[in-house]
Amino acid sequence: MNLRSPAFAILFFVSLIAAAGNMALQSVLPLIGREFGLADTLVAAAFAVSALLWTLTSPHWARLSDTLGRKRVMMIGLSGFVLSMTGFGLATTAGLQGWLGAVAAFVLMAVARSLYGLFGSAAPIASQAYVADRTTPAQRTQAMSLLASAQGLGTVVGPTLAPFLVLPVIGLAGPLYVFAAIGLIVLIVVWRRLPSGDVVRTPSTSGRRDRTGKGLWRDPRVRDFLLFGLLVTGAQAINISVLGFHVIDEMAAAGTGRDQVAPFIALAMFAGATATLLAQWGLIPLLKLEPRDLMRWGAGLALVGNLMSIAAPGYYGVVIAYAVVSMGAGFARPGFTAGSSLAVGPSEQGAVAGLMMSLAGLSFLAPPVIGVALYQLAEPAPFVANGLFLALALATCLFSPALRRGLPIEADASDQPPASQPGPEGGR
Repeated sequence: MNLRSPAFAILFFVSLIAAAGNMALQSVLPLIGREFGLADTLVAAAFAVSALLWTLTSPHWARLSDTLGRKRVMMIGLSGFVLSMTGFGLATTAGLQGWLGAVAAFVLMAVARSLYGLFGSAAPIASQAYVADRTTPAQRTQAMSLLASAQGLGTVVGPTLAPFLVLPVIGLAGPLYVFAAIGLIVLIVVWRRLPSGDVVRTPSTSGRRDRTGKGLWRDPRVRDFLLFGLLVTGAQAINISVLGFHVIDEMAAAGTGRDQVAPFIALAMFAGATATLLAQWGLIPLLKLEPRDLMRWGAGLALVGNLMSIAAPGYYGVVIAYAVVSMGAGFARPGFTAGSSLAVGPSEQGAVAGLMMSLAGLSFLAPPVIGVALYQLAEPAPFVANGLFLALALATCLFSPALRRGLPIEADASDQPPASQPGPEGGR
């Protein structure tokens, strides 16, 4: 697959719109909760339910993408995104306009968010498997890195645009409606312009085709990639959940009122997203690192960033530390996604994509709640816990046989063909 092709550009925008929409929602959700008079923990609980559903449904969408086709599953996921954002917006409007009570509006918001938990993982899973189907092992790390960078760009675009989308009449629901509309446009483009997601799948030389990925999480080829990914994404989720509180407290110590803090939180988020993009758009293509090196650098940088959060007080210390953590995550994510893809056979690409995507749900299930609770206990506590998680992730990189080996996994990377032969789109 040519990474400059229209097909890859479409896949890029599929990942971009989901990340941007979710981050836009994250940026206005605290204000919505405060307008409704809801406890912060109650709002977080609604997202935890969505994360649980994401985790449980990811393997299903992975298997379905193998049978129903990558493109169709991608369209199902985008449809779920559009319905979820629209429903969340309508519930928000109903609550803010007084058409419904705060509790009833919140219940509808939770239901709308649950739709994303049920269907949202389908699109990124199908996109990752689509790329794996059409890239050689030598191409896959760069391809997965570029695809992952769409999420990093989304974390910049979403919070940046959200304040400008708080429109008259619809108010805080504006960003939700706008991103739902953009998601609908992307869905139509996928339907009309993306080449068929169907491929002729070649049997695995290991003879595992009939397993269809069942029990793959226990497979020694994949198990340590999954453990590493869980440690890194869980630590990152704690950093994200604590960031706003950390900025508020540091600015309060400097005499800045709470009503003036929002731009400072946005700037910290922007710094982290920029660091992620620097890693994925600049350093990874330049250095041409293998997955094992990406994971080592990623875990190491994220560990350093958390130690900086403990040692460097003040707002700018928080921002720099968060940027270092984000750069580490920018290295690590394409490392374990590409590494796990290269470790399995052609018939298991959908299954391994589903496993890796389930980490996004697991990491936002308990870690954010744990991180905020630790922060309330003592300011350095979540960063100390993250240091332990990331030290374990780094040790896994250094001592796990599966993660220590470089390319090739089953055959020479330069000689091995794409995971599956292209379908009607030819080599595009």
